[in-house]
Amino acid sequence: MLSRHLPGSFLCMAILSALHAAPAHAEVAIAPDPATLDRIQVIGSAARAREVSGAAQYIGSEALADFEYTDIQRVLRQAPGVYVVEEDGYGLRPNIGIRGSGIDRNSRITVMEDGVLIAPAAYAAPAAYYFPPAARMSAVEILKGAAAVRSGPRTTGGAINLISTPIPDANLGGYASLLLGQDDTVLGHAWLGGQQDNGFGFLIETVQQRSDGFKQLDGGGGTGYDLQDALVKLAYTHDTGEGPMQRVELRLGRNDQDADETYLGLSDADFRATPDRRYAASQLDHLDVEHTDVQLRHTIAFDDRIDLSTVLYRHDTTRAWYKLQDVTGAGLGTVLDDPAAFAEQYGWLTGGDSPDDALRIRNNNRSYDARGAQTALGLRIDGDRVSHQLQLSARYHEDEEDRFQQDDRYRMQDGRLVLTTPGLPGSQDNRVGSAEAWSYYLADEITIGRLTLAPGLRYEDIRLERVDYARTPDGRQQAPTGVTRTEVDQWIPGFGASWALADGWTLFGSVSRGFNPPGPGSDAAPERSRNHELGVRVDRGALSGEAVAFYNDYSNLVGTCTESTGGGCSIGQQFDGGEARVGGLEARLSWTANRDGAVRYPLRASYTWTDAEFRNSFGSDFEEWGDVTRGDALPYLPEQLLWLSAGAEGERWSTDLSASYVGEMREVAGQGAIPAGERVGSAVIVDLAASWRIAGRLELLGKVENLLDETYLAARRPNGARPGRPRTAFVGMRYRF
Repeated sequence: MLSRHLPGSFLCMAILSALHAAPAHAEVAIAPDPATLDRIQVIGSAARAREVSGAAQYIGSEALADFEYTDIQRVLRQAPGVYVVEEDGYGLRPNIGIRGSGIDRNSRITVMEDGVLIAPAAYAAPAAYYFPPAARMSAVEILKGAAAVRSGPRTTGGAINLISTPIPDANLGGYASLLLGQDDTVLGHAWLGGQQDNGFGFLIETVQQRSDGFKQLDGGGGTGYDLQDALVKLAYTHDTGEGPMQRVELRLGRNDQDADETYLGLSDADFRATPDRRYAASQLDHLDVEHTDVQLRHTIAFDDRIDLSTVLYRHDTTRAWYKLQDVTGAGLGTVLDDPAAFAEQYGWLTGGDSPDDALRIRNNNRSYDARGAQTALGLRIDGDRVSHQLQLSARYHEDEEDRFQQDDRYRMQDGRLVLTTPGLPGSQDNRVGSAEAWSYYLADEITIGRLTLAPGLRYEDIRLERVDYARTPDGRQQAPTGVTRTEVDQWIPGFGASWALADGWTLFGSVSRGFNPPGPGSDAAPERSRNHELGVRVDRGALSGEAVAFYNDYSNLVGTCTESTGGGCSIGQQFDGGEARVGGLEARLSWTANRDGAVRYPLRASYTWTDAEFRNSFGSDFEEWGDVTRGDALPYLPEQLLWLSAGAEGERWSTDLSASYVGEMREVAGQGAIPAGERVGSAVIVDLAASWRIAGRLELLGKVENLLDETYLAARRPNGARPGRPRTAFVGMRYRF
């Protein structure tokens, strides 16, 4: 297979050589700084986001610093067209969707860090059992419509690119923050780095977090988490003024998480009475995650016309989630939907004595690895009337998910779980899913006066394999019980255009193809859609904003059975939902009142209206869909989202208040009034933050998340009602130099 693609792997270098040898069409001015010329990055700045011929948003470091958020979902609430469903209350395992893509474990969107695919197995199993800590990010980019085609492979909704802390330009710089909060919560973040005159640069960064958790476990016990994250960057920049300018950067990262987290929720009655309760049957539930990341980047600017960026990467993730699976006679969700009908099983969940083997706990032991190479070539040509910014990129990527799991059986005795029948390793699941993909992207940004045209074309060639082994401890030593191979290839075109009007106004629009590849072993067709958007953007100093109408027309919407969607089907099984449509409006606005005064008043807002429905009828075992009738609304997709923020900033102090409104949503596809047991009601979450510079660059910080102590239902999936985090106060300090 590799030999078939070897010519493509040298395509960028071949074109580079030809272009470098050819005479220049015209002189151009590209900032000759290889540190900022990295084309693997997606947007790179707020200014560049305003030039994209499509919907794109750049949330910079200043906006992130306002609330010192450690939960990426709270950050993303300010982005229109982005939907999040909370799970653990801390955002460690977020569920993010874009423009109705579906939100389960971010598996329907492309997630990157510094332009590199960061999901544990982005093609084979893109579940978010690892997500980079939000505290470590200097910016967040959101791309939708045709702007998302360049990233791939998942383009039906969009892409999110997390930008890590860069090596500072100064000889030496640093930052440290420490916040202490309720539930013995500690949030620490620090980095130190600099760029030396001899060209060498470095960054050392760490995030340290812990909490006892806000839920109360029957009989006592932990419900919190510990997180340690470390990152090192080493760089060398060669810029003598003669010959090509080059930069090499090595990145080494490690993340460790331990969380006393569960999939077990509450019955509706128990949620109303004590929403932060956790049943005794979840006392052994625990998640361990280890993630390592290695990247080597090279950027070279041959002259003021041509540059090339390349990255080699590898990341490995292991996770073992030991958690309650079910009870004898019923699934957990079934029991909690109707505790009276399953009174015996409900009694066991809440600490009542049970027979032997009545409760099954699964050791969800999985390992992931991903590795690849990505390169992007840029060429800019400026003519008298027309200029071109060409980009050609290629990526080779392979990843793998390895499942080797067993079920242990317990009884409940005096409120404690007692092991009665241990399972044999590999007896529950023993399989490997893998993917190998080549992808190419060619784009041109053509500027003709005030008109910009942005055609782009992506090609994905993906080979998927699932290998099943006998479910025994030595199953890997025998021949596989089944091997399924699939090959998928797809052309993904996108076209955007923008027209710069007077006084900072811009009209833009785009059309593109949406694509999501199937998983290994799946007999479902790829997910495909036609995506359209039309918008207007304004940038007039203190005032900036964007309004977009979008319409995504699915020829085939795909659902994937996972434990986090509630199970009830074969894990990993995919379902063809056929035709569906998702349309809506997005708007965001930012204005700073008294911008040049002693006290400034930044005001920001974003709004999303969404209308989505199936366009055909069918039946499925997928819990979120069930039996679908044409016209049924899609689940977990609120019609209304609103985010408002108001602040005041003086020379030595600042205060910020934000409010998020999330409209009601249904948990199962349907029409008309939402049944009580399938309805997630609306919620308003208010956050408050303030800072005061004590002396020099030392600041005192304080913030309260969920200021009004709103009790709200985050979701009922996978198994029962799950609460949002209650009011939590923090106080601390930060220092930068």
